[in-house]
Amino acid sequence: MKTLGKFSKSKISDVPVSLKSKEYQELNKEISHFNGQGIYVYSFSQHRMLYAIGWDDLLGYENEEINMLHLVNITAPEYAKFSNEINDKALLFLSTKTKKLKEYSFTLETKKVHKSGEHVPLVWRVNVHTVKEGRVDQIIGIAERINTIKLGSIMQYSAYGPDKSNFEEMLNKELFLHWAISKKEKEALSLAAKGLTFKEIANKLSVSVSAVEKRIIPLYKKFEVKSLPHLVSFAHENNIL
Repeated sequence: MKTLGKFSKSKISDVPVSLKSKEYQELNKEISHFNGQGIYVYSFSQHRMLYAIGWDDLLGYENEEINMLHLVNITAPEYAKFSNEINDKALLFLSTKTKKLKEYSFTLETKKVHKSGEHVPLVWRVNVHTVKEGRVDQIIGIAERINTIKLGSIMQYSAYGPDKSNFEEMLNKELFLHWAISKKEKEALSLAAKGLTFKEIANKLSVSVSAVEKRIIPLYKKFEVKSLPHLVSFAHENNIL
């Protein structure tokens, strides 16, 4: 079993979905499913998976085999620690919020192990699905295989919601020791790679120059590079840009 984060450890179970349950039938009517997607709904109050669909086509597992611990445990080894930590820290951040919770979500690029043993590159999005007494009750995860993605050793993620800046800033801080890059950092770096100065990037993104510096300069230390050209070269070599 992969190591779960401290916050989510007591909240994740191996109770699978019941295809005959009332919740499953209701969610099956409510949720749109498209080819190539694996979808789940997990309940923290019930401590179990409520819904799963599309996992046979995506990863070779029958829907009734899917539970939350199973999804954790089939993460490719090189992505496991990062994937578990970003999920853990995102849930921890959301536990501090009581308003507009359903507007929060986060995404990450990861790899899961197909039942056949193949490592499958996925874009994974987690949204707050329902709220109970001002707290997150259910989350919905949607995974899609994108064959055009070339996943390297750099983990990519992004955060969304009313307090997006603090959400992403917290994730950046907690995940600094990982070779990971946020959507905001990648956005600034892609403009720098086109030759824009920090001032020009700031104007284009409608932020301060110091905000741009906070997005790019820490990447030098994280990726062990000594200059912006070196950072840009590193980004191209590792499929970030």
